[in-house]
Amino acid sequence: MSHPTIAQKAPYPMDVEAGKMYAWCACGLSKKQPLCDGSHKTTDMVPLRYTAEKTGTVYFCGCKHAVNKPLCDGTHGKI
Repeated sequence: MSHPTIAQKAPYPMDVEAGKMYAWCACGLSKKQPLCDGSHKTTDMVPLRYTAEKTGTVYFCGCKHAVNKPLCDGTHGKI
């Protein structure tokens, strides 16, 4: 399995709607970060689906190495 490209060493804050599904970019190649734009097709990676539990702001992982994918858990501070 290939390793993801670090899109940025900070989270992406994003407003989400309860019950809505989002496709988080796991490869780091998307031009529509933090969401997938299909760029992963050149890799063996696939986006991770995230369904918002409530409406509000979430912080999607930008470094693509979080243990708690797709949400930021501070891993970017260690890489």
